[in-house]
Formats: sequence, C-alpha cells, structure tokens
Amino acid sequence: MPRRTATMLASTLILIALLCAGVLIPVPYSEMSPGPTVNTLGKAEGEPVLQISGHKTYPTSGNLNMTTVRVTGADYKMNLVEAVYGWLAHDSVVVPHETLYPGGKTEQQSTQENAEEFSQSQESAKVAALNELDIPVSSRVVVSTVMKGSPAQGKLHAGDVIKQVDATAVKQPEDVAKLVTRHKPGEDVTFTIIPAKKAQAAEKAGKEPEGSRKVVITTAKAPKENRAIVGIQAGTDHTFPFRIDIKLADVGGPSAGLMFSLGIIDKLTPTDLTGGKFIAGTGTIDDKGKVGPIGGINMKLVGARDAGARYFLTPEDNCKAAASDTPSGLTLVKVKTIDDATKSLEKIRAGDTADLPSCSAG
Repeated sequence: MPRRTATMLASTLILIALLCAGVLIPVPYSEMSPGPTVNTLGKAEGEPVLQISGHKTYPTSGNLNMTTVRVTGADYKMNLVEAVYGWLAHDSVVVPHETLYPGGKTEQQSTQENAEEFSQSQESAKVAALNELDIPVSSRVVVSTVMKGSPAQGKLHAGDVIKQVDATAVKQPEDVAKLVTRHKPGEDVTFTIIPAKKAQAAEKAGKEPEGSRKVVITTAKAPKENRAIVGIQAGTDHTFPFRIDIKLADVGGPSAGLMFSLGIIDKLTPTDLTGGKFIAGTGTIDDKGKVGPIGGINMKLVGARDAGARYFLTPEDNCKAAASDTPSGLTLVKVKTIDDATKSLEKIRAGDTADLPSCSAG
C-alpha cells in the first residue's frame, strides 16, 4: 500500500475513533434552545388561551406572544459531540447541567417545580391585570404546603384558610411564621382556620367562607436553628369577581406572567392594546404588577423573531444580556412594571416608537 494512502487511511480511522469516543463520552452539560411561542390572545390546540366569563370582553387583534425555552431533560446525558455542536450553533446554548438542575434535581422534581411556578404565575397575572384595571380582588392567607413528618401533618391541609394564630389576625403569609416563632420549640400554638373544603365550596357559591375552627399544634425545633416551626408554608389565595381561565398545556415556569396579564387587560378593555402589531415578550409578574427577570432570554429572542415578532417586551434586569445579542428586525422594549408595558404598547400602536424605553448592552 502506498505510504500516502496508508497515512490517509490511518488518519480516517483515528477520526472515526475520536468521533465514536465523543458519542460515547458523557459530559456534565445541558442545552437550551428556542421553544415555541404562543399568542395569549389566540388559541392553543384549538382552545382559546384566555377564557373569561362573567364579565364583558372585547375583540382583540395582533399578537401578545409569550415565549419559551426548550431544555434537555434532567436525566438526559449529553455527549461530547452534542456539546461541541451546541457550542458552535448560534440558536442554542450549552450550559453546565448544574445550572438548570441544581443539587441533582430529578426530571420529576423539575417538572413538579415548573408546574407549581406556572400555576402561581397565572394567579399573579390575573391579580396584576385586575389591579391595573382597578377591579377589586379579595385575598386570604392559606396553607400552601404541609411538610411530610411535620407537627402540622394531619392537622392542617393545603387550602385551609388561616384566619388567626394565637388570636392574632393574619393578614399576610409572612405573619404566620412571625407569630409561630414567638413560641419556643415544644410549646403549643393555636391556629384558627376555615377548612379547605368549606373555603372552596364558599368560593364556588360566590360567598365568603364561614365555619372556622381552632387547631392546636405543638411546635418543633427547626433543623440547625433554635426556633419553633409547625412545618407549613403559607401563601395567598385570591377570590376573583369573575372567572378567568388560562388554558395552556406543556408549559412550566413563571416567565409568562407579564404576557398573560397583558392578554387579560386587552380582552377586558375596549382599547386594542396591540393595534394589530406582533409583539412578544417575557417576564415574571407579582401581584403588584412588578416585572421580574427570567432565564434563557437570548433563546426567547430568537424564538420570538422566528415567529414574526417585531417588538419584544424585556424585563429591565434582562436588558443587558438581551441587547448584547439581539436578532435583526427585533426591537427591545424595556419594562419594569405592567404599567410600563401598557404605556409602551400605546406608543407602538400609535406608531410613536422613537422614544420607547430601550435596552442597552452597556
């Protein structure tokens, strides 16, 4: 065999061996890429994303798209070849596995956490939208979770309304922990509650829940801390004056809050928020309408641009990263609150975009 041919053959075999090794060698990385975008004013799988009953709604036009990021699963083992390809690709990002799944979080744990965050974001989106429209929303402090093996297990249940702790009225979720920690571990604390079933029945009937009862719980010592606990997490439950349902499957996390809020506002007001324009965006939202940062901003920008968006509502804290790599044809609009967003939408539909609040890479 000629020397040159033998050299080429050997090189080819080495290359094949390296590729095979790359496929077989797992690396501690995960990949993020643009996920689907959904128009909150439109339909998903043949069903309106936002469904409102018991209140007058108005026609809408254009798009208010929420954006998502697709990530490899917690149990997926990326190989070296995939990691290198992801690093070279412009429309994906390879990050340490620990970044997406800290502490060895499993697929099941991640899915559950995302579902809970998504549910909470829907609740906050409704509250923020109605507050923006000056529509009253009543709220109450409830038991969100009961820890397994805790003193409260079997005595308190998720959804129980907490009226008082030791005869002191509870107005905010944080009040519960403050009142419990007035005790020493081993002391009794008295909760005045309305059981979850009674509260839910009253809500369906459009009435205030009644029929409270007292529950006495002996506190325990917090792990690694000398303070009293009962083993619950308190949260806020809201009672809305009419029904708002958000129908969207296979989506998790809190980042759609802003776009859900804007979609609700658009449907409840005669003003066409978008003026027919294609606007996308992202951002968490709290009950008071404050917009918070999210992860995967650059992947969401790519997904929005590919879907046809011209403007992207960007949380202030994500602006620097977004501005450093903005897809062509997409205008970033900085938002800090839901009020900022509605004012920017007013400028966009009027064609007055010269002084829109913008993002800077500096």
